Formats: sequence, structure tokens, C-alpha cells
Amino acid sequence: MRQPGQLRTPDAPQGADRGEDARGVIDVVFDMETQDPDDFLTLLLLLGHPRVRLKAVTITPGSATQVGLVREALRWFEADIPVGAGDLDHPKSCVSSWHERAYGPVAASLEAERADVVLVRCCDAGTTLLTGAPVKNLGAAMEHPDFHVGRWVAQGGFAGEGVVPRERQLEKFRGMTTCPTFNLNGAPRAALRALTHPGIGARRFVSKNVCHGVVYDAAMHARIAPLRHEAFHLGRIWQGMEAFLSHKRSQRPQPAVLPASGEVRLVDQRGDYRGVLGVDEARRAAEEAGMALWSMRQRGPMPAVRIGPMPDEEAQEVGKKFHDPLAACCAIDPGVGRWAEVELYRERGAWGSRLAPGSGVWIIVDYDPERFFEVLTARRVC
Repeated sequence: MRQPGQLRTPDAPQGADRGEDARGVIDVVFDMETQDPDDFLTLLLLLGHPRVRLKAVTITPGSATQVGLVREALRWFEADIPVGAGDLDHPKSCVSSWHERAYGPVAASLEAERADVVLVRCCDAGTTLLTGAPVKNLGAAMEHPDFHVGRWVAQGGFAGEGVVPRERQLEKFRGMTTCPTFNLNGAPRAALRALTHPGIGARRFVSKNVCHGVVYDAAMHARIAPLRHEAFHLGRIWQGMEAFLSHKRSQRPQPAVLPASGEVRLVDQRGDYRGVLGVDEARRAAEEAGMALWSMRQRGPMPAVRIGPMPDEEAQEVGKKFHDPLAACCAIDPGVGRWAEVELYRERGAWGSRLAPGSGVWIIVDYDPERFFEVLTARRVC
């Protein structure tokens, strides 16, 4: 009998549940949002990857600004595919500032169908539905009696103690059995219904217990750099992450550079305003706390500083958790991950997993970083 933490290796499902054709190409419908950069980066990956045929894109919530952004990406790749929106009348843009910093402004567009209609029409037994957003559009699609899809790969869920061996648990999740997860909690009734809906075939969850350990950082950026001229989508991904990393580096706290004399406005390590102090007095306050002085946004001619700890080099590293690109690569090649067959459940607003052989629901418990990179960059033919 398998003990908690022992994994059933899903070799057959890994090959059988993809719906790939003779050339190893899979049909994908992508349900996304645009509050976070990695959904858009995943869209670029799917549009350019040689092992993906992107059939349609649906958007949550589906504002006109979001539709315009997705339409612009489709234009770059000359992709004429359906776009579905959950709510074209949504009053907010729901597009992060990063998108414009990275790729420039885009015009809003109303050129979209209802998301549920697109999902019902474009999903079938040979298609993978990849969800990187709260599953509201999937919930609406399940209201149609003829909705069915061969495989659902969701970015979301959680596997912890009893499913993930202790040595593979991320420090932040060590010992936990449940944890809130954004995409499933964004539409919990729809998520629970999708777990048992008869129109959905294979189910895979690429969950935060692994996603939070997958980071696009300076090292990955350097590895992508020489490849960005070989594939258009890698160039666009690199461009977006160049903007992201540069902005994050510019937001790092900077040590205060103060004159030999004069006055500063001081905020202490607890965030309390200490008032106007002489430069020497501010330095002594920082020394007594065993910390450093950091520059703050200056309002007026007088410098503003705060007392705070000096971060180590590791804490100063900047990067982006790559949730959805990992999920996409697991859809292309499930061998990127290690999986456990589970029952997924919700308890007091948090999600967890229990080992359940035969459930047909698989959740990721670990991943192969090098295989992920090879699939991400299309260097691996599966």
C-alpha cells in the first residue's frame, strides 16, 4: 500500500491525456486575465510554441481594454482566432501598468463574443482547456448542456502535507495541508462543480505549492537572451520581462546619501514619523537600531529617510513567479511535473488535496527545472 507522500507515477496519463496529433501538436483554448504579467506572457508562449495550436482565447472579466490587448497580441502573430469576454461592459480596464510599460499602449476593442459561447464551440474531446484565471468563464460554459472538453489544466489548487513529501515542500508551505488559492477562490462554486462535471475529461492542477518556487529571474533572463532572435514569441517574452525586471530593480530601496550637515525628515523602523532631525542625529538613531538609513520619496527641499534593515543579496534579487507559463508547459509536456492523484477539496476558504488513487484528478508536487526550460523555449521535442 502506498504511504502518504508516496507518488503514483502517471506515465500513461501523461502521454494519453494530451490529445496531441501525429506531429505532437496539441489543441489549446486559453482562459486568462491581465492583472498579472504572466497570463499575457503565457498567451505569447502559446501563440508561438511549435507544439501548440491555439484555437481560442477567453478573458476574465473581459473588459474592452483587455480585449484590445489580446487582439494586439493576436495581430503580432497574425492569428485569426475567436476571442471571448466574460463581461465586455466591465467598468475597469483590469490591465496592469506593466503591459503598457513593456509593449506600449493599445486601443480598447469590443471585438469579442461571449466567453461561454466561445468555450462551448471551441472545446471538444481533443482539446485542452488551460485556465490561468478565476474559473468564472468555465462556470458559465458548464451551464450549457453540450459543453465538453478532453482535458482541463488549471493553474491553481494546493497540495501539502500528506501529499507532498516533506523534503519537497517549499519552506513557506511546510507542514500545511490547505491554503487559499486565487484562481479557484475567484469562483469556488464553479471550481468545485468542474471537479465532477461529466463533460470534463482529464484534470490536472498546477498548484502554488510548486508554482511559488518557479521564478523568472536574472539568470533565466540571461538564458533566454540569446534565444530571443530565434523565435518571435521568445523575443516578445524577453521584452516583457526586461521591462518587468528593470522596473523592479528601479524600485529597490536605495541607501540614503546625505550631506555632511543639515536636517532630514525621519521615519523609524516601525514606520512611525520621528519628525525633523539633524543628519548626525538620524545617523545615530539608525546605528542604535543596528540598521541603515534608506531614501524615501522626497517632497519638498528637505530629504526624507527611513530606518530599516540592510537586506542581504538574496533578498535583493528580483524576479517574477511564473505560475501560468509553468501550467502551459505542463499542458504541452506533463513530464515537466511530478504528479499525485488526489481528491481536491475546499475547507474554510482554503484548498487542499488528499491522495485518492483512481480519482482522475492529478496535482503537481514537484517539477523538473531543466525540462521546464526546454519546453518553455521549445528546445525539447516530446
